[in-house]
Amino acid sequence: MHSCPARRPPHRGLPLVVALVLAVLAPLAPRAADAPQPVARVATVKTLHGPATVERDGRTLPLQQGMALLQSDTVVTGNGSTVGLGFDDEALVSLGPDSRLLIDRFRFDRTTHGGEFDATLSRGRMAVVSGKIAKSRIDAMKVRTPTALLGVRGTEFVVDAGP
Repeated sequence: MHSCPARRPPHRGLPLVVALVLAVLAPLAPRAADAPQPVARVATVKTLHGPATVERDGRTLPLQQGMALLQSDTVVTGNGSTVGLGFDDEALVSLGPDSRLLIDRFRFDRTTHGGEFDATLSRGRMAVVSGKIAKSRIDAMKVRTPTALLGVRGTEFVVDAGP
């Protein structure tokens, strides 16, 4: 008669060993919060008349209609140039000639329509029709100039930062 070797039951301590190994290795694994986050578009160049540039990561790039803008970008218009920007919260920003606008912070939640919109106009003029962020709560949208900080509560405004 041919006999089969007896089947051994699985090792009962194996789950404990696996748990211990995972507990030791888990702190060494990169966390999602530590991973580089993808850079997201915050606005799009809707209109462009005359020469303008965007300063991004230490580089100066020619601005083009349809170009995506990112948080921390600085838009610079030339003499006689104008630019129209459409932000993801439906805010519309028009920059006049010889203007310089830094997008300091832009965060928009498409579900709640909340977020933050902080920008610095260091020179020139900008006209704004605020979007969903400004309507979500008081002071959710802020614009800095060399002499003032504006907390936006209305829906349309013009800021002139001078030369």
